[in-house]
Amino acid sequence: MRRRTKAREVALQFLYQLDLRGDEVANNVDEFLASSSNDREVLDFALRLIAGTRKLQPTIDVTLAKVARNWDLRRMATIDRNALRMAIFELLHCDDIPPKVSINEAIDLGKKFSTANSGAFINGILDRVKNEFVKPEKLKRSFETDRARPPRTSEAASG
Repeated sequence: MRRRTKAREVALQFLYQLDLRGDEVANNVDEFLASSSNDREVLDFALRLIAGTRKLQPTIDVTLAKVARNWDLRRMATIDRNALRMAIFELLHCDDIPPKVSINEAIDLGKKFSTANSGAFINGILDRVKNEFVKPEKLKRSFETDRARPPRTSEAASG
C-alpha cells in the first residue's frame, strides 16, 4: 500500500473516532498515530490531514452543506462525512495534491470502510466541490501534470 494511501486511512480512522467520541480522543492523536504506523512519512501526512481537517472543519462543513443538496451532514454515514471532509481539505487547501488524486482516494476510502453506495455518493459530492470551489490554477496545474506524464505500460505498472 502506498504511504499516502495508508496515511489517509489512518487519518480517516482518527477523524471517525473524533466525530463519534469528541474531546475524549482529541488529545490522543499522537498516541493513536504511534499505534497506527512506525513510518514517519505516513505519520507526518496523516497528522497534516487530521490537523488541517480539524482546524478548518467549520468552513469545510459549510462547503459540504452547499454541495450536498438534500443531505443534512448529520444524516450522512460517519465514514462518508469524514472522508468528504478530509478530501475537501485536500482539494481546497493542499495545492501539492492533484484534485483527481484526492477524489479517487476518498472514493476508495468510502468503498473500503463504508457502504456499497459510498463510492458513488462521495464521487458526486467531490465532483461538485471540484467544479464549484477548486481554484482554476490548481485544476490547470493538475491537467498539465497529467499531460506531461508518460502513459503507464503494463510492464511499468507491474514493476
